[in-house]
Amino acid sequence: MTGLTRAAGATLILLAVASLVGPLVTPGDPLAVGDLMVSRLLPPLSRGPTGELHLLGTDAFGRDLLGRILLAGRISLAVGVIGSLLTAAVGIALGAIGAWVGGVVDAALMAVADALLAVPRLVLLLLCSALWEPGLATVVAILVATGWMGMARLVRGEVLGVRTREYIVAARALGVDSRRLLWRHVLPNALGPAIVATTLGVASAILLESGLSFLGLGVQPPTPSWGNMIAGGREMIVVAPWVAIAPGLALVVTVLAATLLGDGVRDMLAGEDDRTA
Repeated sequence: MTGLTRAAGATLILLAVASLVGPLVTPGDPLAVGDLMVSRLLPPLSRGPTGELHLLGTDAFGRDLLGRILLAGRISLAVGVIGSLLTAAVGIALGAIGAWVGGVVDAALMAVADALLAVPRLVLLLLCSALWEPGLATVVAILVATGWMGMARLVRGEVLGVRTREYIVAARALGVDSRRLLWRHVLPNALGPAIVATTLGVASAILLESGLSFLGLGVQPPTPSWGNMIAGGREMIVVAPWVAIAPGLALVVTVLAATLLGDGVRDMLAGEDDRTA
């Protein structure tokens, strides 16, 4: 594991811890509207009317920006991790079943996956967002509904390769139950690329959630999301740039750290494969 990968992992851990405890110790309620006359749009490192320090300033409603960014971090990290894991679970299950069963089942699953892959994901995201009520559960459902296809194709290819290996053929000849053979022996040896794709998918899920929230189709105010915070600050980018820049930087750092961690996991697994070979 390289130093860059360790730094990325440490950054994500620090962000997760800060998101859990930060809103509890930052000044004011991150969801409550403050005193607009004295606390609205305070610049970074300013003090409020009662002497509390606002490290990143306040927004248009007098709310502490750091507290809202950390509270939004809970949502973004939860959506990224849960959305990526659920997407991986659906994709792994469908891809493995299709490759193992074969025939009409495999052809039907891959036909559906190919048809959905042919449609731009942004179009699918906007369509699903228009059909369902915006919210956190909707965002996760949309991520799963529009993201399982690539994982299914990836796992299908790995399972097709593993099922032809000698130990699998020998186990079949010995009469090992087909389902036990798939879940106990085939899948564990076919999940390496899927683990890497899941790790990298966290960054993609966070970006998609922020994009949907920016468009007003994801997490709805007053619940903070980095996307809707950036959207809320874009009209004040000249007079109060910190309102949009601070959550934007948090988003960039998180996505970059998740991507670097995914690259590190990929390199580690590739190194293990080389040593095994």
